[in-house]
Amino acid sequence: MPGAIVTQFINLIEARRVPDALALLAPDCEYDNVPIGKVTGPEQVGAILGPFVDRYDEVDWVVHHQVVSGTADDGVVMNERTDRFRSGERWVELPVMGLFLVRGGKIELWRDYFDLATLQRASQPG
Repeated sequence: MPGAIVTQFINLIEARRVPDALALLAPDCEYDNVPIGKVTGPEQVGAILGPFVDRYDEVDWVVHHQVVSGTADDGVVMNERTDRFRSGERWVELPVMGLFLVRGGKIELWRDYFDLATLQRASQPG
């Protein structure tokens, strides 16, 4: 179940349904965008995630590997992804390692590791 919750979360982000994705977060969820910083709670996560997703025409998070441990409602999910964002004809690609802690069927911790310099280079025009 934790793996299915994280997969659903990613699918909702790709579908640009950020409010629905936020409903999968625990009220005290911590989102740690490691090179940038942490926020707490669905409202703060949405304040970051919503404008970021809205900036692009298309969002595609390719999960290469996903490992799940735990029980039906509680567990740890780790995935290796390439987060892709399209603006016009141009794609920005970012290798990401994600860690999710699911408790009681809700995402309690979402931590993404990536290289900020890679994102900055990929986001430059041209």
